[in-house]
Amino acid sequence: MSSVDPRHSIFPDWLRKVLDGLYLFSGYLAGLFLVAIFLIMLGLSAGRPLDIDVPSGDDFASWCMAASAFLGLAHTFRSGEMIRVGLLIERFKGRLRQAIEIVALATGTAAAVYFAWFAYDMTKTSWQFNDLSQGVIAVPLWIPQLGFCGGLIILAIAFVDELLHVLFGGSPRYEKPEPQTAEEVIERAMQSGA
Repeated sequence: MSSVDPRHSIFPDWLRKVLDGLYLFSGYLAGLFLVAIFLIMLGLSAGRPLDIDVPSGDDFASWCMAASAFLGLAHTFRSGEMIRVGLLIERFKGRLRQAIEIVALATGTAAAVYFAWFAYDMTKTSWQFNDLSQGVIAVPLWIPQLGFCGGLIILAIAFVDELLHVLFGGSPRYEKPEPQTAEEVIERAMQSGA
């Protein structure tokens, strides 16, 4: 391992703040889409007994669900809350562990960039051909696809960011430090649902 601070970023402070702000903003957007799902579902449920129809409510709720899921990925990844298989990696220490982390991050980066590229291409194609939804309200499909596409692009940026950080000797920022007390072990078990 290098002699640099393992949590220090290789990027200038202004770029680190921009990237961290992007991940946080993406997480907030995901939360706003969750609130939108709640409001749409509330409108659909409350509207039935009152004979009020919410046109294409199911479509809008599903688009909000996709946007919420994909926009939340980068923030979840950087917060160390994304489900990852650490059973193998946690058994190793030192340079071997760093090498395994780099392989895992490189694989994740390749997958994230691949999916982000094709999500962008699908969204661009929908915009070029002016694809419309089939629901009661015809919506240009590129609009709801922006959440899906944007979330994957931000996730790809987060993976590249983390891969570069680990390649230059840093320890993964998504890893939480080992619990020091029994209370911390219990707290983590409660948070994980174990």
